[in-house]
Amino acid sequence: MTPAMSISHRPRLSLGPVSYYWPASALRDFYRRIADTAVDVVYLGETVCAKRRSFNVDDWLEIAAALEGIGKEVVLSSLTLIEAASEIGGVERLCANSRFAVEANDMAAVELLARRDGGIPFVAGASLNIYNPRTLAVLASQGMSRWLPPVEMHRDLVAAMIDAVPPGVETEVFAYGRLPLAWSARCFTARAHDLPKDQCGFRCLDDPDGLLMTTREGRPFLVANGVQTQSALTHNLLAEVPDMISLGIDVLRISPQSRRVWDVIDAFDRMRDGQLPVDAARTTLDGLMPSGPCNGYWYGDAGMTPPVLDDAHL
Repeated sequence: MTPAMSISHRPRLSLGPVSYYWPASALRDFYRRIADTAVDVVYLGETVCAKRRSFNVDDWLEIAAALEGIGKEVVLSSLTLIEAASEIGGVERLCANSRFAVEANDMAAVELLARRDGGIPFVAGASLNIYNPRTLAVLASQGMSRWLPPVEMHRDLVAAMIDAVPPGVETEVFAYGRLPLAWSARCFTARAHDLPKDQCGFRCLDDPDGLLMTTREGRPFLVANGVQTQSALTHNLLAEVPDMISLGIDVLRISPQSRRVWDVIDAFDRMRDGQLPVDAARTTLDGLMPSGPCNGYWYGDAGMTPPVLDDAHL
């Protein structure tokens, strides 16, 4: 058995924004339970579809204040695809809050934050597509305090980018969850139910982890989540935590799912503290994933490539 590793650098754990459409009661129950977990940073807000209004901005701010009160760092996440002036207004309100940092998932949010007096520190979401040191430097000059590499960026490129990160800027990696792959002006969930986008009936509420699409052979392929397309398999870098620690990654992001995400958080917490053997980590979370694991992007392979259950990659 591979022994647990000693840890010299302890990354923080973050919980990304909920990508799916959950009722208000489910969201409140979820964050009450998250309050008792080991996550250090919690991202809050609607990032996928402006029509999803279980919570308004005031509701998110209420949850944010409660989590901050028990010692969590809170970040408000903006929409990723902005299609109307009304949606810009919502982003403006997030950016105008004077208490919490903002995750900018669209360049409109970057502009709003940068032009405020003195500039406001922000997290650059993975959808901003930062692929080179020059982009890092430009965004850092606008107030970026943390960035997420695009989910398809492989390990060696992430390592090279970390070497070029400006002083004072943290690196956060998407470490667990169904991968956000694309956004579209079309709503694929509505289309699957033969409904127009503007009369969707909020059918996303029927699928708390998105609508699974399979191949003709019945294999999991993609997930329709309103205007967002996700991977069907769950990207899982639990066994790669020691390697990410060696690279100096500051924050490991866990994307919420509807069931037992607290067990996922606990496993990452044990892994970052060197209390979980690497060989055990390779299968620890398998029973919690809706359609099985993948980690290909981290190794420069196709994203849907499943983990290798030996030391070939480690």
